Amino acid sequence: MATLADLKVDEKAVVTKIDAETELKQRLASLGLRKNSEIKIKAYSINKSTIEVELGTAMLALRYQEAKTIEVKRI
Repeated sequence: MATLADLKVDEKAVVTKIDAETELKQRLASLGLRKNSEIKIKAYSINKSTIEVELGTAMLALRYQEAKTIEVKRI
């Protein structure tokens, strides 16, 4: 299964699983990132340590390590 970190810029996906610690899961849920959420990659930082993600009308910045814990299905 692909993770959020595997996607390319402008690629869309649906979240299938968040395999993270409870604290991170709660933080992501409070930002609106849950299972079945549709997301789009907007940009990567130069060294790919941060990923900018579009979630509905909101923009989120996630660490690369956090993105690796989010399993997605490309659409």
